[in-house]
Amino acid sequence: MYKILAKLNKIILPSFTKQQLDPAKAKKWQLAILGWRYYVTTRALSSK
Repeated sequence: MYKILAKLNKIILPSFTKQQLDPAKAKKWQLAILGWRYYVTTRALSSK
């Protein structure tokens, strides 16, 4: 399930790494997206 979510995140959500976003200067909604992408990615990598 998390692997599917990770693929959807990659397609739908913006990549802040490519935009060189500084987390210290990020807005709340940007931090929420970063946290969500991190959560899904770690779960997708740890699931079999």
